[in-house]
Amino acid sequence: MRIPVPDELLPADRLGRVHFIGIGGAALSAIARIMAARGVPVTGSDDHDTPFLPSLRDLGVTCHLGYDAAHLAHLGEGDTVVVTTAAREDNPEVLEAQRRGLRVLPRSAGLAAVMDGSRVLAVAGTHGKTTTTSLLTMALLEAGADPTYAVGGVLSATGHNAQAGDGDLFVAEADESDGAFLVYRPHAALVTNVAADHLDQWGTEEAYRAAFVEFLDRIDPAGFLVCCVDDPGAADLARVARDRGLEVVGVGESEGADVHVTDLVFDGTTSAFTVADGETGLGRVILQIPGRHYVLDAAAALVVGLRLGYGFEDLRRGLESFSGTKRRMERKGEAAGVRVYDSYAHHPREIAGDLQAARAVAGEGRLVVAYQPHLVSRTRIFGVEMGQALAAADEVVVLDVYLAREDADAAVTGRLVAEAVPLPDGLVHYVEDRDSVPQLLVDLAEPGDLVLTLGAGDVTELGPQVLSLLGGTVA
Repeated sequence: MRIPVPDELLPADRLGRVHFIGIGGAALSAIARIMAARGVPVTGSDDHDTPFLPSLRDLGVTCHLGYDAAHLAHLGEGDTVVVTTAAREDNPEVLEAQRRGLRVLPRSAGLAAVMDGSRVLAVAGTHGKTTTTSLLTMALLEAGADPTYAVGGVLSATGHNAQAGDGDLFVAEADESDGAFLVYRPHAALVTNVAADHLDQWGTEEAYRAAFVEFLDRIDPAGFLVCCVDDPGAADLARVARDRGLEVVGVGESEGADVHVTDLVFDGTTSAFTVADGETGLGRVILQIPGRHYVLDAAAALVVGLRLGYGFEDLRRGLESFSGTKRRMERKGEAAGVRVYDSYAHHPREIAGDLQAARAVAGEGRLVVAYQPHLVSRTRIFGVEMGQALAAADEVVVLDVYLAREDADAAVTGRLVAEAVPLPDGLVHYVEDRDSVPQLLVDLAEPGDLVLTLGAGDVTELGPQVLSLLGGTVA
């Protein structure tokens, strides 16, 4: 559901009582958590329980299960409702808020409300936003900055997706999927990459890329932009930003980078690299997460911290202490010699990056992947490329499309992806019955193998079921 952004964006302390419709999601729960910690009266509702709700209830936030107009009975004139983009047009709470003329905000305006008064560090890009936001947060925490942060996943080190800090910095994941990043006014921005996605929102690849160019206008002219220039889209954006007079720092392995990353070494679940800022060697960083894309994310986060004036050694310790976020190459456990991981990748480039990382972790073992396509529109556009990316696995199970925000389309199913996987017959399985997948994975996996559940939907629930069938427990 698209809720317009109001012309005037009020700070959180002027919103009155705030009710979140879809409070169980990663984005809205983060905003609600920060507001509640700052003393704003917060309530919310969701159609099902989620892992984000217990910690909100611990803060005293009433979280209703199910949507009902009666949940807004405590709101009056001057109070606010924040609505998830996943809400349906006929949501009874949305209809009640509109009928009563309450202030109704999209999640982007809700996040802007808690950003007010802070120096915002916005992390944008097609892929890697959650991990990079988390890495930057950990680096700044170790450097003593105590930032407020809002991340699209649970930060393993803190157990939360958001926290209200005492410092003046606000680290935020700036999502482009619905144009939310065009609402914020960051002091500095980090762009991981720019590759077409969310074309259900933007229509064309050209319009999608143009949104990132428009995002440049939101950055404080006295601030700066960090780009991972190994990515062609981010490199193009960096050139546009420089032409506009914005300070830009390019990061990567390529010759055009201002901050170079060299000597990459991947060993199991670790990734090591050396950093040089121009002609000045800074040192070596050893991450506890695997994969080249995570190296680039970490290097970009490091540069943001350096340009803010923090020291390399403090920032390095923060990066090296990062143990991941939920659903980003997350280790679920091991049983009967089979390791089980879970990741959120749902775009062809994300799939390729995570399979490269998983291959390093698997070592001599095989890589068995269960992939669930996410969104009908994305599968329609990128389904063949998804299948091609999955060829990096040894054996692939493809589930049907996870429906979110869209209705089913009989012409767009997981079969479209499965038929595009260029592996020999017998190594690709299209399974419509999701409940049968855990047993199939158990039957396919052998001791030493790595099973990876992949996708942005409820495929994440399968890993623990696999471990249980193997006689193990979740990590």
